[in-house]
Amino acid sequence: MTSSTTSAATPQGVRARQAAMRLCALARTDELDAALAALDAPADVADLRRPETGLVMTRGRIGGDGRPFNAGEATVTRAAVRLPTGEAGFAYHLGRDAVRARKAAILDALFQARPDAVEVALAPVADRVAAERAREARQVAATKVDFFTMVRGED
Repeated sequence: MTSSTTSAATPQGVRARQAAMRLCALARTDELDAALAALDAPADVADLRRPETGLVMTRGRIGGDGRPFNAGEATVTRAAVRLPTGEAGFAYHLGRDAVRARKAAILDALFQARPDAVEVALAPVADRVAAERAREARQVAATKVDFFTMVRGED
């Protein structure tokens, strides 16, 4: 990811924050708990907006470049928090797990204060996700079929 010298306002800082939030979205609740414990997260985090659940419309495109269409609705839970030091964190999670969304929002706020520490705390999640992707790639590769055209001897 990046170092703490990268400002959150720069494109690199934005990408680093997006990468951290991606890991929060892929993390299990126990992994978020472990990251918060490793960061010594403050207990007196204020809710800017209580976690709430709602629906969002998902959109799609046929072939990736066709006209957009509404594919359906998805349940999403969002949370917004403020640390005692003033940083605000936000998170959106698929599903109805308000606790998980709030923990991810706290990690987002902590990322703004201490990006390097949050990256280290989320490293186990990144390692797990990479291992799962590699395992899936090996399983897919094992089922790969190479098709080729055989030339007949008829001239």
